[in-house]
Amino acid sequence: MAEIILYTLTLALVQIWLLPMAINIKSMTYLLSNRDEELQTSPLSQRVARASTNLQESLPAFLALSLLAMIAEADVTTAAITWLGLRVAYLACYSFGIPVLRSGIWAASIVAMICMALQIA
Repeated sequence: MAEIILYTLTLALVQIWLLPMAINIKSMTYLLSNRDEELQTSPLSQRVARASTNLQESLPAFLALSLLAMIAEADVTTAAITWLGLRVAYLACYSFGIPVLRSGIWAASIVAMICMALQIA
């Protein structure tokens, strides 16, 4: 389970910091500034930012469930890997502007966390 948590934190690092930086590399001066003014960003950058916000909303629940599973010695590996895979797919769908599939993937990721919770209880 610890490996899955590390993979999840790697996804968070990529999605929250590395991907936005890579997309906005030509705005490095802005990124290194005090950011007193808003930067005009591309639709891709805006979608990645919204996907990042969504990950940040569900990440605490996933991490809490993962830690509870470790404490309870419950095997939630399949559900946790499923959640992680769905979050990667969610990022891809959101980044490329695929709305309906994205929403289905999001719902499935919530179901994966519910499965984790049920396996712990």
